[in-house]
Amino acid sequence: MTAILLDGEAVAARVRAEVTDRVERLRAEGISVGLGTVLVGDDGPSARYVAMKQNDCAEVGMVSVGEHLPGTATQTEVEAVIARLNADPYVNAYLVQLPLPDGLDEERALLAVDPAKDVDGLHPTNLGRLVMGAPGPLPCTPAGIVELLHAFDVPVEGRHVVIIGRGLTIGRPLALLLALKRPGLNAAVTVVHTGVDDLASIVHTGDIVVAAAGRAGLVTPDMVKPGAAVVGAGTSWEGKKLLSDVHEDVAEVAGWITPRLGGVGPMTRAMLLRNAVRAAEIVAR
Repeated sequence: MTAILLDGEAVAARVRAEVTDRVERLRAEGISVGLGTVLVGDDGPSARYVAMKQNDCAEVGMVSVGEHLPGTATQTEVEAVIARLNADPYVNAYLVQLPLPDGLDEERALLAVDPAKDVDGLHPTNLGRLVMGAPGPLPCTPAGIVELLHAFDVPVEGRHVVIIGRGLTIGRPLALLLALKRPGLNAAVTVVHTGVDDLASIVHTGDIVVAAAGRAGLVTPDMVKPGAAVVGAGTSWEGKKLLSDVHEDVAEVAGWITPRLGGVGPMTRAMLLRNAVRAAEIVAR
């Protein structure tokens, strides 16, 4: 068996086209869409990621508002920028790029973000909406994973999803999202982590496996049920090479699999754009 590639680049391109259309409709009403980023310090991967988001904005016609503070910035200075973006009517949504430099309180910074402008969907107010099944911006990576599965007709409803990793950005919100009693979701979800005994036997029960532990090659072919969909959402670095949580040989067992590059990453950024235009549409109503 050779797995079908879950091509995130192709699906993300369709999402960007949809967002471009929505941005153009707002512009016709005299409304521009502004997406902000707050970068503190000069962390290489963070800076590259922010640059990609700014390029995405240009592609879909959004205004990009970038705030770059030095690594020596104080908590007060960071929160002053957040307060300014909260009050800026031309910024519909924004994010604080993590990690922040040592000495800064990430939790305090994130809590200071206006939930209505929380483009990542990770503010406690918005996570609470997800728990309740209420409308709100969805966390970008979980929303992107669901969009990717749907785009390739991977059955989700009533299926068993095993998520490896319980982090705030992927594992926990993805479990909440997939378990919602809604068409295209409504899955049976098991959340595990690398400290669980006999991890392999649990993973092998999954019709869908999402690896989000940040441990290269964690999921191996013997752990995967033949024909399962396998999503590599966790990454790590070996020098300059980005590695997936999913071993490349899993493609010989799985029915669907994300590529090492061009799988979940482009979908995360596409969902960021969708959240930003949604925030602008709410203000425009």
